[in-house]
Amino acid sequence: MAERLLSVAQAADRLGTTERFPRRLIAERRVTFVKVGRHVRIPEGALAAYIAANTVAPARRRRRLGRAA
Repeated sequence: MAERLLSVAQAADRLGTTERFPRRLIAERRVTFVKVGRHVRIPEGALAAYIAANTVAPARRRRRLGRAA
């Protein structure tokens, strides 16, 4: 089955942003996209990969040594 292509509005909804952000990602070529005539579509997998690549894990707190509790 072919991968679903998302419109800019759908990608923005998935990212929780306005349409301006996915359009900027496209303009800066920071996300894979497909041109269909004058329309632009973002493959779901490409958007998921972008999210995964830019996800930051929380930092673990270090315990201080020599401090009485």
